Amino acid sequence: MPAKVYYTNLRADSKAGLLDKMERLFKAAGLNKVIDKGDLVAIKLHFGELGNLAYIRPPYLRRLVQIIKKLGGKPFLTDANTLYVGSRSNAVDHLETAIANGFDYAVVGAPLIIADGLTGKDYVKVPINGEHFNEVNIGSAAYHADAMIVMTHFKGHELTGFGGAIKNVGMGLGSRSGKQQMHSDVLPRVRQENCTGCSKCMRWCPAEAIVMIEWEGNKAGRLSSIVEEKCWGCGECIVTCNFGAMKPNWRTTPQAAQEKVAEYALGAVKGKEGKVGYINFVMNISPDCDCTHFNDLPIVADIGILASTDPVALDKACVDLVNSRPAQMGSVIEGLAAGQDKFKAVHPNIDWKYQLIHAQKIGLGTMEYELKEV
Repeated sequence: MPAKVYYTNLRADSKAGLLDKMERLFKAAGLNKVIDKGDLVAIKLHFGELGNLAYIRPPYLRRLVQIIKKLGGKPFLTDANTLYVGSRSNAVDHLETAIANGFDYAVVGAPLIIADGLTGKDYVKVPINGEHFNEVNIGSAAYHADAMIVMTHFKGHELTGFGGAIKNVGMGLGSRSGKQQMHSDVLPRVRQENCTGCSKCMRWCPAEAIVMIEWEGNKAGRLSSIVEEKCWGCGECIVTCNFGAMKPNWRTTPQAAQEKVAEYALGAVKGKEGKVGYINFVMNISPDCDCTHFNDLPIVADIGILASTDPVALDKACVDLVNSRPAQMGSVIEGLAAGQDKFKAVHPNIDWKYQLIHAQKIGLGTMEYELKEV
């Protein structure tokens, strides 16, 4: 049975601005039904990297916060820390970035809570029994929330082809060690030149796979070394080291990465059946993720806002709408006609369908949808 996806265009007049249209969409899609009085409601979004301007505008979040409060919910804005070194890899930098990009309490009217804590170690192991993971590491603040509204800027993505609701929930709410698991099938390595021999990584390693040894030619004493036979590839050493001595390996296949993201998304919403709603903003459709410190010209013109309680159907509807449009003049895919695959053109080595196929397979949702305009 097809899932219902609700859509509103970006036309506005004196009777209805875009904030009003978003609120109508919220109600039409039944997202008000996922929130009960007294619920702690996580609003999952991407705060944007410093320098990137394509993320969702803060006034949309303020209106959503107002809607949730009227329903008796207690909203907070959240995201988990990044694995890569940028402006959001720990809670202090992350919060400062969010505030710099306009998501402070004075603007949105709700507190900001980094889902996996100060350094990415506040997470809950959620059993899913998937094809890639038996359990996934989900940021504790999001896991313990009673309900969740996922606000996603729909765009291209260099790892998954496109970044939609599935990517926002899966990669976004995975802890830092979880992000290592999704990004790589290859074990981390030690950067000898960065290691101080503090042994903090050894104390945190759950597999007892790190030992202190005398490295050849080193004059600073004993340094860390990874015993590959014992290593699980969990990534804890990477997020523990303050000196960049544990090197992540960003190597996996596009199909495996997308399937892992889908399994993390399943873990992120587990226990919240009937308590999660999704809103995708199909505007400023940049070629790459908001994790970059810049955003390129959108690949197609702005389309609208879509909402559903099914993230798979929602993402599929957004992809279809983007592909139904001609490429924008001056963009990286200028000249591509309506009906051609825009995301494949931007990232030719990635087949974005895998995340949808696997998400449907594991029960996250369905690719069959019925589009209803609001």
